[in-house]
Formats: sequence, structure tokens, C-alpha cells
Amino acid sequence: MALDRHDPIFMAPPAGPNPELMLSAVLHLMSHYTANHSADGGCVKLAAVIERHLKALASLPELAPVLRATCQQLTEQWAQVVERQLPVPERSSFLARFMTRTRAVASAA
Repeated sequence: MALDRHDPIFMAPPAGPNPELMLSAVLHLMSHYTANHSADGGCVKLAAVIERHLKALASLPELAPVLRATCQQLTEQWAQVVERQLPVPERSSFLARFMTRTRAVASAA
């Protein structure tokens, strides 16, 4: 996807947190996540970026209370999306670890 550098979102001054720009960005990211969501699940990195944007918005005191509360709720929901998409680390049982160690000792002897 090519970025249009003449889009007003790129013309905004970089000084300080700009709630409107942050909200615009997170809505943009969310629409891309939805548009690119496949049967395999969405992009975990994109979901994590959305979560971080929402968390940052929820912490801005100048944001209207209803928007801060909404962003906080959405932060929690996106955190769950990220958590569900992360690969589950393989946990080995005690017996499997014991057998692996026993095989290693036996092959060294």
C-alpha cells in the first residue's frame, strides 16, 4: 500500500500529543486490521500497535471522559486480541523433560 504524503495526517506539526491525530491514526489502523483480517487471524503486530495507541489515548487528561473510558475499554479488548494471536509456547511435561535429560546422559556415556 502506497502512502500519500500529501494527506493532511502527514502535514500535522509533530509537537506534543495531538488527541485528534492519535484518534485518527488508531481508527485508520483499526480499519486496516479489519480489511486485512483473514480466516487465519489478523496481524498480531498491527493489533499490538492499535492497543498501544488506545492506551496512549486513554491516558490523555485533555480527552473527553467518555472518549478516555471508551479507549480504556477498547485497550483491554485489543489486549485480548493480541494475547489470543500470540503463539502458545510449548510446555513440556515433567516426564518429557526427564526423558530428554536421561537420553542426553545415556548418549554421552
